[in-house]
Amino acid sequence: MRKLMWFTLGFGAACGLCAYVLPKEMLLLAALCAAVLGTGAALFARKPRAAAVFFGFAMGFGWFFLYYVLSLNTAVDMDALTRNVSIRVTDYSYETAYGTGVDGTVILDGKSFQVRAYLDGNDALEPGDVVQGNFRFRITTPDGAEEATYHQGKGIFLLAYQTDGITVSHTPATWRDIPAKLRREIKKILESCFPADTYSFAKALLLGDTNDLGYETDTALKLSGIRHVVAVSGLHVSILFTLLGAVTLRKRVLTALLGFPALLLFAAVAGFTPSVTRACIMSGLMLLAMLFDREYDAGTALAFAALVMLAVNPLVITSVSFQLSVASVAGILLFGPGIRKWLLSLGGEAGEKQAFWMGWFAGPISISLSAMVFTTPLCAWYFGTVSLVGAVTNLLTLWVTGFVFYGLIAVCLVHLLWPAGAVLLAGIVSFPIRYVLLAAKMLAGIPLAAVYTRSPYIVAWLVFMYLLVGVFFLGKRRKPALLACCAVMGLCAALLASWAEPMLDSTRLTVLDVGQGQCLLLQSGGRTYMVDCGGDSDRTTADIAAEALLSQGIARLDGLILTHGDRDHAGAVENLLTRVDTDLLILPPPAAGLAECTGGEVVYAGSDLCLTYGDTTITIFAPTFPGNSNENSLCVLFETEKCDILITGDRSGFGERMLLRNAAVPDVDILIAGHHGSKNATCEELLQAVRPETVCISVGEGNSYGHPAPEVLQRLRDFGCTVYRTDENGDILIRR
Repeated sequence: MRKLMWFTLGFGAACGLCAYVLPKEMLLLAALCAAVLGTGAALFARKPRAAAVFFGFAMGFGWFFLYYVLSLNTAVDMDALTRNVSIRVTDYSYETAYGTGVDGTVILDGKSFQVRAYLDGNDALEPGDVVQGNFRFRITTPDGAEEATYHQGKGIFLLAYQTDGITVSHTPATWRDIPAKLRREIKKILESCFPADTYSFAKALLLGDTNDLGYETDTALKLSGIRHVVAVSGLHVSILFTLLGAVTLRKRVLTALLGFPALLLFAAVAGFTPSVTRACIMSGLMLLAMLFDREYDAGTALAFAALVMLAVNPLVITSVSFQLSVASVAGILLFGPGIRKWLLSLGGEAGEKQAFWMGWFAGPISISLSAMVFTTPLCAWYFGTVSLVGAVTNLLTLWVTGFVFYGLIAVCLVHLLWPAGAVLLAGIVSFPIRYVLLAAKMLAGIPLAAVYTRSPYIVAWLVFMYLLVGVFFLGKRRKPALLACCAVMGLCAALLASWAEPMLDSTRLTVLDVGQGQCLLLQSGGRTYMVDCGGDSDRTTADIAAEALLSQGIARLDGLILTHGDRDHAGAVENLLTRVDTDLLILPPPAAGLAECTGGEVVYAGSDLCLTYGDTTITIFAPTFPGNSNENSLCVLFETEKCDILITGDRSGFGERMLLRNAAVPDVDILIAGHHGSKNATCEELLQAVRPETVCISVGEGNSYGHPAPEVLQRLRDFGCTVYRTDENGDILIRR
């Protein structure tokens, strides 16, 4: 059966190549070539493992092609089209920034597709409701006019946007809607039983719903390395499986009778997320092995689970949850026993008591370290963060997590018979939850609890680390102390380089890619000022801004200037200031609600301000018309010996002309285009007056506003400006 592992490896690699690299026209040719190589490896080279991998490649290419032809082509043909359709709601609706979002199914050419619909109104929808109306569709795979989205990994291949009026029909729910309704009832029970400070964590731990998890708590869990605790995964399934074994006294038939429906129900309530689905399939195979008294092979079970999921949806290979789940289990299976054996050997000849504590210590540490072997590069790639205290946090908290999970299940069951008793039990369960949150917060607050891959030096250190680990495992004389010493020295060198490199520039401008928003870093003379902090997502923008600063060793800003209070310029400030505070916060006069977020000085710029240090002068031009949010934008002139930069916020051409009328603005080297490149901003008069050599446009890719406008781009070309755009260039870094 171990050949299944090699076959699955080839099948998964083929799906990955199809999803990320190969055009669909080449899939059949690739399948044929892989089949020929597999046949050669089996018949002539006598290499069964190589043959299994090549046959896996052939089947993967062929299946991916068939999946597209038989299913996805219909969805691809709907991209950018508007159709009158009926969407059957499969889950409860939720609020978005612009209306309501809801998941459902839609029938197209006789085929059923999962769809995520975005509606203009705020109507509450339930499973079983039918929404009828005109929707503009967008494909979530790379085959459409817009960039692919993460939804494809979840099996949602279409996004639908309401374009006209809709009608909603309320119909009775069916058995298919039971998991969604049960999930809703569990949320209500938890909300009614748990205190406010533990409810969001309890809901996240049991159901994986992190929507109510505060940014500060979520960040602490991420930096301390235990964010996986609230992303329902194999950990939760293993805890549930242990509970089943205890309840049934490991009686084979009884465990199977209770286990299979319990696993299926738990997976359904959790929404069949890839990590839970993988774990439930593996646990189901373990139940079968117990039932028929057969040997259970974890490696084969992992391969089978991954193969089943890829067969159902080949694009699940793009799911971060799937990749992390498979990678963590693979790391545990390959390296866990060896790391545990090495940790136990450190105790030498220990007595019975010492051996017990060494075993308690070695177990979670070996699991944590072995899981990190493959998940660390994935976390670095997707999240830009590598926790350095994760092993310690897992050691301190994972043993508590199981008891909390059991407690949450008990609260839900007790609530059915005795609601008051459930509240009492929830109060008891809240104590270990507070312990976990406190441990995460304290460890996340340690300097260098995590490092960030926004620094190329940290990326280089990670590559260096994996080379070191490879040499360590391949070598005959392994010296863990030498490995640890080299790792620490390499990290110190990477951190020093990350912190010192920005200081080598006289002037430094960074336009962070935050989507449809703006966040700028102005640096000179060893000081750092930020102008605006808002984008597509308040949390993501705060992460981008904080990590850009922390990766340079900047834990406190010298100043934060908000041009105005719109969400795309100020929405992430509150979150940012939980991680990086500022000595000075400068706001336009009508701004309110942010002053209490900082312990630094707060200044409302009702008149022009001037800050001077060294060879740098920062002039903040006060608003001319305080009543209008865009024309109310503060303007910032950043002047250094080698570079002058002008920022006009969201002022239109009228506001820009008023700036020129009321202030003496010199020629500048760099201009930040007004209002993200709107056609009404960056007017000819401003360009004529300041004559910028370079213009930077902070703008989101494929935004609905049409930014940057063709008229603006043409004006900039006419003036001979060099143009950089965050939607095309990502982060923009200009050094002088």
